[in-house]
Amino acid sequence: MKPKQLANVLIRILGLSMVAHSIVPILNVVVGFSSSPIWLNNRPGIWYFLLTSLLPTAIGIFLMVKSRLVTEKLFQDEAE
Repeated sequence: MKPKQLANVLIRILGLSMVAHSIVPILNVVVGFSSSPIWLNNRPGIWYFLLTSLLPTAIGIFLMVKSRLVTEKLFQDEAE
C-alpha cells in the first residue's frame, strides 16, 4: 500500500473515531435537556455542551468526506 493510500485510510478512520466518540456527549445533552428543567435556565451551559459535542462530530464528518483533500495537503511537499 502506498503512503498516500495509507494516510487516506487512516484519516478516514480518525474521522469515524471522532464521530463515534461524540455520540455519547450528544446523547447526554439531549437527555439532560429533555429531562431536567434546570437546563432551561442555564442557556450558556446548553450552548457550551452542544458546541463541545457537535464540533468533534463536524470535524469527523469533514475528515471522512474530505480525506483525499487532507491527504493531498499533507503530501504536497513530497510531489515537488
